[in-house]
Amino acid sequence: MNLEEYFARTGYKGSTEKQDLETLTDIFQHHIRAVPFENLSIHCGEKITLELEHVYNKIVRRKRGGWCMENNQLLGWVLKGLGYDTSFLGAYVFNPHQNAYATLMTHLVVKVVLDGKAYIVDGGFGVSYQMWQPMELVSGKDQPQAPGVFRFTEKNGVWYLEKMRRKQYIPNQSFSNSDLLEKKECRKVYMFSLEPRTVEDFRFQCTYLQTSPDSLFTKKSICTLQTTNGFRALIGWTLTETTYNYKENMDLVEFVTLEDEEVEKTLKEKFNITLERKLVPINVKGSYTI
Repeated sequence: MNLEEYFARTGYKGSTEKQDLETLTDIFQHHIRAVPFENLSIHCGEKITLELEHVYNKIVRRKRGGWCMENNQLLGWVLKGLGYDTSFLGAYVFNPHQNAYATLMTHLVVKVVLDGKAYIVDGGFGVSYQMWQPMELVSGKDQPQAPGVFRFTEKNGVWYLEKMRRKQYIPNQSFSNSDLLEKKECRKVYMFSLEPRTVEDFRFQCTYLQTSPDSLFTKKSICTLQTTNGFRALIGWTLTETTYNYKENMDLVEFVTLEDEEVEKTLKEKFNITLERKLVPINVKGSYTI
């Protein structure tokens, strides 16, 4: 495992000597635009494991993506190798359909301390809730980014992340009531504490999320990738391409339904993913919005 090979994977050609916010942001943005957030292993008969070497081989050498425990673990390793002060935190994801935060800590994020300020660097959420820049860990401050306005609030030692989105323009009106579309303009994303975590704290969750019939990840095959002006997502057979700020305060959301034989071709063309095993797409309605 080496950093040069990782940077070849993400296309980053900037400085590896400076530890500043600009460099951190550049490294982070190259990661989210090259490495998809995806759970396809579950739906093509592969097991997701948390060993760093396995994660590295999957993402860097096999040019796959991964979920938060893979993406952010790899990102944390890269940043630590470059000399950044990093640690892992654990978050509880908000479920809009249940209007509640999960009771299981399933989301791993990276905290980076830089010049005395703490930042959250999360390269493993995907779709429109994927931050594009490290977020300063301050309570009550709007932090505008291309995807929308993010904000942390802190209450009694618990931190909450929420996001305000723009209006959406959907040319294909047959998808205007899709359960994949987030209806609220302000959306809770997850909550977390500042207690340092290790990858070991996520062993049970990693197994549960890929085996339980109650898990979102067994109900949907998901692949999402950030672009220079938005993101694209393949959920089951539904491909969406979102362009941020297509018009003033409006995002363009384009939907298309794929045939079975188009799925793997689309993964290659739109996400640069070639699977080694046959994918069985799935999209059980509910519990996931873009």
